[in-house]
Amino acid sequence: MIHYPAKILIAFGEAVDENKKFMYWLMNNGYPELAALVNGIHTNDEAFEWLMKNKYPHFGAFIKAVWDDKKALGWLKKNKFEFMAKFAEASNGKEDALKWFQENDLAVFIILSKKIQAYKKRKEDDLSDYHKIQF
Repeated sequence: MIHYPAKILIAFGEAVDENKKFMYWLMNNGYPELAALVNGIHTNDEAFEWLMKNKYPHFGAFIKAVWDDKKALGWLKKNKFEFMAKFAEASNGKEDALKWFQENDLAVFIILSKKIQAYKKRKEDDLSDYHKIQF
């Protein structure tokens, strides 16, 4: 993730915020893995499978770790995807991970982490409100 240009990371953040225009822009402008990552964070199983089949298992594990899968977080660490593990921890509100991004002058990932946290909160709120549950 650290190797993507800033404007691409900004587009990724907008897509996490459910701005479909940015998600489609990522998909159609050479970043299908980031579009799939966004869709996976949004709990789209097909996107997760696409990432796994197209040699992005670290993104797949990141998605699972963002949704509190300890095994996936362990896989990231074991397979030396420390940055993605730290990003997942920050996306789960872990203060030491957020501090690490701050200390390493990677504020964009703090912003992205907070966007993921906000999405998760909205999703969890929707699931707890029976008026919003789709049948």
